[in-house]
Amino acid sequence: MDIKSMTLLELTEYIEKLGYPKFRAKQIYDWCHVKLVRDVDEMKNLPKEIREGIKNDFVSLEVVEQLVSKVDGTNKFVFRLSDGNVIESVFMPYNHGNSVCISSQAGCRMGCKFCASTLMGLARNLTASEMLDQIYAISYIMGERVSNVVVMGTGEPLDNYDNLCQFIRILTNEDGLHISQRNITVSSCGLVPEIYRLADEEFTITFALSLHAPNDEKRKQLMPIANRYSIEEVLDACRYYFDKTGRRITFEYSLVAGENDTKEDAKELISLLKGFPCHINLIPVNPIKERTYKRADDNSVHKFKNLLEKNAINATIRRGMGKDIDAACGQLRKTYMESTKEGGLR
Repeated sequence: MDIKSMTLLELTEYIEKLGYPKFRAKQIYDWCHVKLVRDVDEMKNLPKEIREGIKNDFVSLEVVEQLVSKVDGTNKFVFRLSDGNVIESVFMPYNHGNSVCISSQAGCRMGCKFCASTLMGLARNLTASEMLDQIYAISYIMGERVSNVVVMGTGEPLDNYDNLCQFIRILTNEDGLHISQRNITVSSCGLVPEIYRLADEEFTITFALSLHAPNDEKRKQLMPIANRYSIEEVLDACRYYFDKTGRRITFEYSLVAGENDTKEDAKELISLLKGFPCHINLIPVNPIKERTYKRADDNSVHKFKNLLEKNAINATIRRGMGKDIDAACGQLRKTYMESTKEGGLR
């Protein structure tokens, strides 16, 4: 069992099965999801017998590395899971509030060509508690409330569907941190059946699709998932999501020099998305040493954005955060794994 992955109702049933009074469940839930304790022994209003009884069912991630950007105050964390796997998370301070980007899997099997997360393959899915505890640990360490959460770190969230949904339910529950669903963004490379399932959950989260190309031919070169689902199929699923939830879709578009950043690419993208209730997040790609892809230059990025906007498509350029601390998604995790394999922490 894993008490931090349980809803309050599930935890109550579990505590009663152990023979403890029902009201203890609310106390435990409060310690886990409001006070964000890192150890069962911090639950001071619980008898020692109960603390000992739940100790093996309490998940708490271990911080093994923390890097702080001298440029913008971004903090990047490497966490060790109970089985020895490691994951990474990012704390990003903004004027409008603090954001945390979390991982949903240890590794990834989607194989996107410009992403460091997938280079070592997929180790396993994260539990709901392991997703939650990235936020809880960072909030505890930083001593600051987190107001926005993006599930855009290592892994494909919809490839870990059930745990993702449980994570959302607990994170947004009024008995826990009670983060608004509207302040949660889930990004996917485009698992079509799961997009339909997510729409039917009727969450009010923001859904972000990793599009990255204006046509199937180019998308297949960048993203293996495009060999399974065409852009037409993915966009149909996104339209269903909008119709079901009323939430505008965000399309993520990583700009790779010479691959998908030309004027012709922009025109094709405009034709593809004209009239679609969406926002395009342009992302100058972070180069990784294992790939030959290069970051689109600033001039190309701004020309691309301006052309979209002239054709009534909302677009922004993602602000690069933590450029001096292994900025690319999955890069710090990979660097850490390589350094420890070769003989200990850096």
